[in-house]
Amino acid sequence: MLYIFNFLLSLMLTLGLYKILLPRFRALSLNQSVSEYSLKEFQDKPVTPTMGGVIFILVSLVVSYGFVLITDPTNIAYWMVALTFIGYGIIGFVDDYKIIKSGKNHGLSSKEKLFYQTLIVIIFYLLARSFIDPTIKIPFIANPVNLGILYIVLVLFMFVGASNAVNLTDGMDGLSSGTSIIALAPFAYFAHNQGYIELTHLLISLMGALLGYLYYNKKPAQIMMGDVGSLALGGLFAATALVLKNELLLILIGIVFVIETLSVIIQISSVKLLKRKVFPYTPIHYSFTIKGVSEEKTVLIFYVIGLIGALLAIFIGG
Repeated sequence: MLYIFNFLLSLMLTLGLYKILLPRFRALSLNQSVSEYSLKEFQDKPVTPTMGGVIFILVSLVVSYGFVLITDPTNIAYWMVALTFIGYGIIGFVDDYKIIKSGKNHGLSSKEKLFYQTLIVIIFYLLARSFIDPTIKIPFIANPVNLGILYIVLVLFMFVGASNAVNLTDGMDGLSSGTSIIALAPFAYFAHNQGYIELTHLLISLMGALLGYLYYNKKPAQIMMGDVGSLALGGLFAATALVLKNELLLILIGIVFVIETLSVIIQISSVKLLKRKVFPYTPIHYSFTIKGVSEEKTVLIFYVIGLIGALLAIFIGG
């Protein structure tokens, strides 16, 4: 029952806050220009306020901590994920702020983002060494594999990869928010089953907050989450997978983000090596648009893919 109340409280607070603050976002011109790399029809969309991720981040943290205060306010699993969520959100916030201030899509450079993301990974790893062992569970194999010092490489890859993958997916109305809600469901399931009640409260409250955000982000979007939201979500996914020892299942849980990222990697590699494109456009959700699939249907297709990945993850890891 507490989980349901948690979810509904986050949902209602988020719905109310966006309704109150959206006019303020517009008044402050918290707008981001559409990327020059997006399709023309997306560049022609009306200017939409960004940095909406700030609200669902704050709501999920405040609501979940209200419940954590009752149980275990110093719970290490909760704080490891929550602080990562906050840290990556701050990186995204700075990036969004620089973009808004410049009036162009020129925020933090790739090197700056990578540096700050890596810094958080190092801090996370140092804090996690006494809590998380360097082993990974391979589906259908009884004994876990000890990676030793290579585990830090996996941790870095997961954090940087997940945060940037969610960022790449944030290109259509409702796409990244809806797929993120779907991805959070198996994480909440695993967290509850493993006894991480405090972490489960954070994940459930974030699901409710994201659903509230999705109400205003569905087509036609009234607000975008910005890098503050997408980087924070990616960081949270990676941290949660590590805490729950579901490192490899992150691939299935975040299958949509994986597909989006792989499409970009394959496209760039093909153009550089073979001088030709594999896909009409990347990230791959734009290829659907080029092929004549509507934005709403494309988003729905990716929701279904995400749901299949989430269910497979629960089946394999449950």
